[in-house]
Amino acid sequence: MTKPSLPELLHAAVTAVGGVERPGQVTMAEAVAEAIDDDSHLLVQAGTGTGKSLGYLVPALAHGERVVVATATLALQRQLVERDLPRTVEALHPLLRRRPEFAMLKGRSNYLCLHRLHEGMPQDDDEGLFDQFEAAAPTSKLGKDLLRMRDWADETETGDRDDLTPGVSDRAWNQLSVSSRECLGASKCAYGAECFAEMARERAKLADVVVTNHALLAIDAIEGAPVLPQHEVLIVDEAHELVSRVTGVATGELTPGQVNRAVRRAAKLVNEKAADALQTAAESFEKLMELALPGRLEEIPEDLGYALMALRDAARTVITAIGATRDKSVQDENAVRKQALAAVESVHAVAERISNGSEYDVVWYERHDRFGASLRVAPLSVSGLLREKLFSERSVVLTSATLKLGGDFNGVGASLGLAPEGSGGEDVPQWKGLDVGSPFDYPKQGILYVARHLATPGREGSRGDMMDELAELVEAAGGRTLGLFSSMRAAQAAAEELRGRLDKPILLQGEETLGELIKTFAGDAETCLFGTLSLWQGVDVPGPGCQLVVMDRIPFPRPDDPLMSARQKAVEEAGGNGFMAVAATHAALLMAQGAGRLVRATGDRGVVAVLDPRLANARYGSYLRASLPDFWYTTDRNQVRRSLAAIDAAAKQDGK
Repeated sequence: MTKPSLPELLHAAVTAVGGVERPGQVTMAEAVAEAIDDDSHLLVQAGTGTGKSLGYLVPALAHGERVVVATATLALQRQLVERDLPRTVEALHPLLRRRPEFAMLKGRSNYLCLHRLHEGMPQDDDEGLFDQFEAAAPTSKLGKDLLRMRDWADETETGDRDDLTPGVSDRAWNQLSVSSRECLGASKCAYGAECFAEMARERAKLADVVVTNHALLAIDAIEGAPVLPQHEVLIVDEAHELVSRVTGVATGELTPGQVNRAVRRAAKLVNEKAADALQTAAESFEKLMELALPGRLEEIPEDLGYALMALRDAARTVITAIGATRDKSVQDENAVRKQALAAVESVHAVAERISNGSEYDVVWYERHDRFGASLRVAPLSVSGLLREKLFSERSVVLTSATLKLGGDFNGVGASLGLAPEGSGGEDVPQWKGLDVGSPFDYPKQGILYVARHLATPGREGSRGDMMDELAELVEAAGGRTLGLFSSMRAAQAAAEELRGRLDKPILLQGEETLGELIKTFAGDAETCLFGTLSLWQGVDVPGPGCQLVVMDRIPFPRPDDPLMSARQKAVEEAGGNGFMAVAATHAALLMAQGAGRLVRATGDRGVVAVLDPRLANARYGSYLRASLPDFWYTTDRNQVRRSLAAIDAAAKQDGK
């Protein structure tokens, strides 16, 4: 029997999921197949509506070697595992004459821990273990969550937190889950044979396609202890998010609360001298943190340096002492020791890292209204790490609706550790960039309006002219507005102002869960939804519910953002343009994602309005505009009001 062609396989898969074949999807599938066959790397931009998940799944399944697919969001992981993969596997089975297996794999703390469920969790203040079910009142929210989880544990096959609906609070989940550091290990745990996390790993080892998240991919790369099974092909979807997720995993944090918890957990397991030394170091650190002012520490102040070295040394002594002790009077001693060790090791690792003072790390203080001060350390760049760990062992395909910034892939490529496209060299990973376009006719479906007449936004202060403009645009659109703001304060101010001015419902992020807000927004055409970062890329509302997307200003990083400003400075010191490489690239990615909220289907019409004249007037404006969908561009405020009114009237005529 002849081997089925890629177009045949793609046709079968698209039919099975009830989709429509797009030319861009075919182009993408062929390029992915070529990259896999050549053992090369591909960056592929596929606009909304291309059907990019099938564009990579079909060639990956046809290839036959193990493939890992890493995504940034839970929504896409679920879509792949619950919808796209089952249907695609069924559709391809008769053609491939085999049925590829697939599995989902997440970090250990995403799975219910049976040891915690049955034995309780080690408690800081009591001898032995703490029974959550007895301690939490059955009528309290926590008590109800825990009882529901106990019942769910008997029914669930996966133990995966995301399969528990409705969900539970972090506080409840944390009582019945463990981090990889706290885990006893399957061989030492009484419940190792039925452990949900271990079963997920076993399923992944047998699967042809393993779906995971960027964070686990980063842990696999950074920590050197493989979590993912061996694989020949890596596909990174939502790849515009990868650098920030890897940075997040590689960021360390120390807080007084965390250090004090480690002290309490270790105190009962080690000799008094070791416990006292850690307690004293913790107290000195806490006193310093009370005075900490937010901002970057270009050099570690002397008093902080001493406090960190004391913490590091005391923690090391305690780690050695815990390893050598055995105390049969402590109930479930192994679990108590493991939790204490995990807490102290975490403190030791961060204190040592900051004390060592690498030139490749950025250190800063942060202050949080609720949690107080924290000391943080993050890599100046993750590009070297990604180049070495991601691209050396396998073929990598990175895809997203937004990878091409300012007209090419080199900006995103550089952040991933890749040299400019086409650069040669033995140790330089070879890669190709491909933009397969979008099925949407952007110049006919959307308008990009820049309010050129407004004053340039300052760092602080009210923007009266911007509020007037926003109110007029929302009025002309008949509601139907997604407001994307650069800060929560700006979103709150705009919601307050417009609630007083307009007779339209204004929803505000934070006043209800994000899922509920988006549902209400999509269900009522007159409603507006205002918010900040997670709305820039988390909203999918096709149809007339979202016909105006407003950005209050270009979303550059804050000038006092310690990590971004350090990265910008490093580029400048190396002779590059720090502003374009860091700030403008950051803004371009966010704006491309934000503008992508407007057109989600072939019938959608609307306006993206940017209330920041710099997009029209500044030198970097053309770079940012080139990163957005190819909408019809105007700065004519009267034209845009007429267009919005016409779009609103057409939607009302259709009864929407």
